[in-house]
Amino acid sequence: MRTLLITGPGGNGRTTVAAATALAAARAGARVLVLGTDRADTLGAVLGTPVGAEPVEVEQGLTARRVDAGADFRADLAALQDRAATVLDLLGASRLDPEELSPLPGAEELSVLRALRDAALSETYDLLVVDLPPTPQALALLALPEELRRCLRRLLPPERRAARALRPVLGRLAGVPMPAEWLYETAARWDTELAAVEAVLADRDTAVRLVAEPGPAGADAVRAAGLGLALRGLRTDALVAGRLLPGDVEDSRLAGLVAQQCKTLDEWRETYDVHPVAHLGRDPRGPDDLAQLAVPGVLGVKGTHATVEWPVTGLLHSRPPSSGEPPATDDGVLVWHIPLPGARREELDLLRRGDELTVTAGPFRRTVPLPSALRRCTVDGAALREGELRIRFRPDPRLWPRTP
Repeated sequence: MRTLLITGPGGNGRTTVAAATALAAARAGARVLVLGTDRADTLGAVLGTPVGAEPVEVEQGLTARRVDAGADFRADLAALQDRAATVLDLLGASRLDPEELSPLPGAEELSVLRALRDAALSETYDLLVVDLPPTPQALALLALPEELRRCLRRLLPPERRAARALRPVLGRLAGVPMPAEWLYETAARWDTELAAVEAVLADRDTAVRLVAEPGPAGADAVRAAGLGLALRGLRTDALVAGRLLPGDVEDSRLAGLVAQQCKTLDEWRETYDVHPVAHLGRDPRGPDDLAQLAVPGVLGVKGTHATVEWPVTGLLHSRPPSSGEPPATDDGVLVWHIPLPGARREELDLLRRGDELTVTAGPFRRTVPLPSALRRCTVDGAALREGELRIRFRPDPRLWPRTP
């Protein structure tokens, strides 16, 4: 199934474009699910049909539903207490009634990720359109699976699970139940679930589409969004420029705004596949209004490489390296290419820790494992050129033993 993630600055018609895109695909013959993530039913207001936690058919081929973080949190809490029943009874703790609690911070994001995973893996639909939160929250949401998995691996390394056969023995010697088995099983289950979400985001049939209103504020938001998505290894398939005013307006007070929009569109076209969508003169409500919006199609060529590649390159010597030697380059240097469109030199920072590299670009940060070819190298420098961060690595002689 094709998955389309739609985000953009708040208040720029993101939900409207998501609904119009889903409607157009459904009327083209696809089975479409549009997923809303706002607490308020903004998606239902645009579609003209109330949308809740249960799927609702808007019209033939188009189904909509909204993530219910409260219900998911209560179900998770009940399951957690069931799994930890032995420990809770040992401590004399009384169980919490799920109905008495509101979702904790982070529960909403996890609910969205779970809904995204379940819908994307479903065989019921041909297309999943996700109305993500505004760009800053959406970028944090897309980063969550990778960051949580990294924390789990650091706190509960998989190799420690090999000693789980000893835990029942320790439990009998201590005379109390040992919760470590439950802890590792929970960590393993979370890791599996988060890996499934990562697989959906990295799939070649998953794309991100930005929605913004052309202008100075929109240009800044798009630059930041493009940088954050590139750092996460995601590429946008299109940029929808919404709420465009007609070029022949007679009101002189709007002429400056029209010129401003045209200037921003020209700048965006240098980087993105831009699709202008005219302002209807009112807030779209219902299928009839949505059908008038000229949103770009979705069901084109699949497998469009939504993931950004970070290649390692080096110029080879004329002779091949001997066994045990580092990769041969013209000056012994390998280069790791990281595309970061819109990045600024003064906003970049790099930090290496063991076999991991932390890249900071503006307000965004990501820690990634080094490619195997670079783990026995030292960082030799870095440069930002043409929207690409190029990090130089030089093989460490102490870690590259040479054969006689």
